[in-house]
This record gives sequence, structure tokens and C-alpha cells, in this order.
Amino acid sequence: MTGRRRQAVIVYDRMQRGYQYERIASLGRNFHPEFRPELTPKEMLELGVFCGKYMTDTRKEFPAQWFTRAKLSPNSRDCSLNYFGVDASQPLSVWREKGWIHPDDPRGWFQWYCRYYMGRRMPEEDARQIRRWNAMRRHVAQIKRHCEHGDQTCRRRQRQALLHWAYDSRKI
Repeated sequence: MTGRRRQAVIVYDRMQRGYQYERIASLGRNFHPEFRPELTPKEMLELGVFCGKYMTDTRKEFPAQWFTRAKLSPNSRDCSLNYFGVDASQPLSVWREKGWIHPDDPRGWFQWYCRYYMGRRMPEEDARQIRRWNAMRRHVAQIKRHCEHGDQTCRRRQRQALLHWAYDSRKI
């Protein structure tokens, strides 16, 4: 344990009714040593990710300040809200078909990351998601290999995908 008082969370949104978990780690702290995201969930939402449709019905679960400058679309996906202005997402149905979705996080990796950031810990699932996050480094290497440093017009879709995984591709 991290010394933090446990906090129970009960989720009621469009995809989960009555899902319950505990926050046992401090907010934004005590991450696994192999997991070093470059962006917080708040920063990701402010930059523009997931065409603005990811977190529109989950505000009660997370800190209000995450949403003060978040680029969200109230009705439908709007990929112009993404930092690089391109769609870099696959439909949730593809993620389900590939077995990438854990039942506790039906929205996928970013939902897992938000909950992990908030202090939820699920050792097996955390390890799986951290392996997936680490696998995204190959995209960082590809951008470094094929683009001039700082050329944000080079491989915009790949850069946007990296933002979706908490890598700050603006710095590559």
C-alpha cells in the first residue's frame, strides 16, 4: 500500500452501471517503474484526443479540472478537435474483436490509464496495459527515423496515435 486511504468509487455511465473499484494509490503517483507516461489524462484531454468523444459521460468519476479545457464534442466525433486534426483511432468493435478490452474498462486503454492515474490498481491488468503502452514505443522510433525533429506535419496520424497513449509526440 502507498499510505493513501482507500476510496471506493461506484461508476454509473453509459457503459457501466454500478461498477465498483477502490483507489488505493495517490493521484498520479506510485506508478509501476516501467510505466512513465509523458502526459497526464488532463493534458491529453486538453490537447485533443479521440475526436472529442471519449469522456463525455464520465465526468463524475474524475476530477472536474480535467474537463475545464478538454476538447470534447457533445454530439458526435469531431476529429478536428484532435491535436493533429486527424483520426487516429480504430472503432471500439475492433478493439473488442482483438481481445484488447478488459471487462472492467469497456472503453479501453485510456479508461484504464485514467483509473490507474486516479489510484486504482489491478496487478494483472496493469501489467498487460503497461506492456501494450511500452509496445507503442516503436512508433516513437519510426517518427524519429523518418521525420525531422519538430516537424509536426510528418506522420500526423502516427503522432496523434502516440498522444492517445500518453506519449508527447510534439517533442519528437
